[in-house]
Amino acid sequence: MESAILILTGCLSAMLTFFVNIRLNQGPVRSSALLTLLVTALLHLFPDLLSPYLTTNIPYVFIGASFIGMVSAQQMSTYMGIALSGIIFTLIYLNTSLFFTGYGGSLGTSACISLLVILSIPYFKSKRKLTVGLLQLRKFIIKGKRRKTNQ
Repeated sequence: MESAILILTGCLSAMLTFFVNIRLNQGPVRSSALLTLLVTALLHLFPDLLSPYLTTNIPYVFIGASFIGMVSAQQMSTYMGIALSGIIFTLIYLNTSLFFTGYGGSLGTSACISLLVILSIPYFKSKRKLTVGLLQLRKFIIKGKRRKTNQ
């Protein structure tokens, strides 16, 4: 039951941050910080509201999943994709949190991995997997060269 609550927290965190970021035009950092502050303050003021396990882990899951909601609308524009990324993040958090003990940046790294998993789905569905990936890489390299010559 506690794992289901954490999965729901990750899903809602990513979607709410994306909503505040894109629809309310608050920007990615402000959206993530504001929502995380609200959730963490609520759990700090009312520690007996939930079990000690949830009171400890909900803030970590919420802030980590809110990193997913910081994605730009040009990269990910569907709430379904954001929600799935939040679920994947929470599953990574639940299964690897002991492995990452003592390492900085594990929440951001896990959020990046979960977002990349969802963003890569269209490439695996395409029959031209390799050519699409190479074209994207080529565009990226050409843009980098143009920026260097313009500076």
